[in-house]
Amino acid sequence: MNLRGDLFGGVTTAIVSLPMALAFGVASGAGAEAGLWGAILVGLFAALFGGSRTLISEPTGPMTVVMAAVLTTMMARHPENGLAMAFTVVMMAGLFQVALGALKLGKYITLMPYSVISGFMSGVGVILVILQLGPFLGQATPSGGAMGTLLALPDLIRNMDFGEFLLGLMTLGVLFFMPKKYKQKVPPQLVALVAVTLISMLIFSDEGIRRIGEIPSGLPSIVWPTFSWSLISEMLADALILGTLGCIDTLLTAVIADSLTRKEHDSNRELMGQGIANTVSGLFGGLPGAGATMGTVVNVQVGARSPLSGIVRAVILLLVVLWFAPLTQPIPLAVLAGIALFVGINILDWSFIKRAHTVSLVPTCIMYGVLFLTVFVDLIYAVGIGVFLANVITIEKLSRVQEQNVKAISDADDGVPLTTEERDLLDKAKGQLLFFYLSGPMIFGVSKAIARQHAAVEQYKAMVLDLSAVPMIDVTVALALENAMRDALDAGCQVYLYSPNEQTMEQLEKLQIRDWIDDDHIVETRLEALQKGLADVTTQSADDSVMI
Repeated sequence: MNLRGDLFGGVTTAIVSLPMALAFGVASGAGAEAGLWGAILVGLFAALFGGSRTLISEPTGPMTVVMAAVLTTMMARHPENGLAMAFTVVMMAGLFQVALGALKLGKYITLMPYSVISGFMSGVGVILVILQLGPFLGQATPSGGAMGTLLALPDLIRNMDFGEFLLGLMTLGVLFFMPKKYKQKVPPQLVALVAVTLISMLIFSDEGIRRIGEIPSGLPSIVWPTFSWSLISEMLADALILGTLGCIDTLLTAVIADSLTRKEHDSNRELMGQGIANTVSGLFGGLPGAGATMGTVVNVQVGARSPLSGIVRAVILLLVVLWFAPLTQPIPLAVLAGIALFVGINILDWSFIKRAHTVSLVPTCIMYGVLFLTVFVDLIYAVGIGVFLANVITIEKLSRVQEQNVKAISDADDGVPLTTEERDLLDKAKGQLLFFYLSGPMIFGVSKAIARQHAAVEQYKAMVLDLSAVPMIDVTVALALENAMRDALDAGCQVYLYSPNEQTMEQLEKLQIRDWIDDDHIVETRLEALQKGLADVTTQSADDSVMI
């Protein structure tokens, strides 16, 4: 444990988090105090119960985008209870994350194609940028989400407040052009927040400039879970989106932390910690959060090596809320919009976008398709459709590769690993013994290749099915192999099965193959299978000669 590094990490990340929490709180529509309490509660409980020692958790851009959509929907449907219902969705998302962690499903969360993750995150970045255009231009955010803002853009530009627009531009100027050597010493977000706020107070005073205003300095009130049965299915869907997004965001950030610290996080424990944190945050009216890349990287770089840094960070932010909240009152909303807009620009996966034209067409199309669906349709549809298409394409490619490992031969072939003795036995059969050889894991896309290879099985007197190099098969392939063996038996062709792998054999036995294949036809070695197959060929050939 590095006490000095942990303390310094806590102080530094608190400074980094403060402007972000204020910006995300305002951007979500729940208010700056919701962003602050989300940063405090999510950060504290994730540090206490999470599975990564250096991860900093707080409201993030992607989580804020989803929360803004949830809040807008709930307030529109139920103005009197919409806010409580939105925070109920946050609690449900937290419970969903706890369940994923308890069921040990953490390792599966990030098993999705990069093209889908890239398109989704870039889409979220575009949404965050679009939603900040109104405040950046000195106007309230139009209703209707990203599409509503784009449709209202001409009016926003025509009615812009030049004072607030100038403050927003100054904020972006600091964030983009602050020298790198100074960025390493002090967060540019904090510099922009303080400097532009002071300028706004000197130049504009309070006339015409929209500011945060007073933030309650006491402890937050409990937001009791509130449901609407007419919207329960929508609330559940929103909770699943929010929870899943938080899981992806957190675990990807945890991997980055692992690469910096050379330690390995516990993904299931981390999900449970994040779930507890989001449940508590929602209960007290705080924004949902996840692992934050920037805060985590800063935390590690300044020397933090334990969850103590996350706890210290939460305590410092708590002191800000309880005793120094009045200092945030004069912050212009345009400054926070500039900070959030900057975050949205950085969320875009510029690294992949710049090189998209150099990679294969399919991943590029999936990435841009997911991005478009995320912005203009729905986040869950975007991820669902993207994952489905990417997996179908991947399976099709894998199937084409695996089809080359399905071989049916009746004479020695260099592509099949046979010993000299086994090759001699196959040659002695004079084309009457079919050697059916499969290798590698077999997924359902290979079933057609299996059907094609055994189509002419009636031409042979015996068949050896060699599955020694097959570590696993799925149900579809098992059924295809069953059909191959049954077709052979129906054609009077004897079948010998060699399958030493327990998992593969277990899948076949679930289909009760021993009910229609004699035990002496399930052999212990490939040599034994070829010897028995050659014996059958010889016997049947002799019988045919006698009949002639």
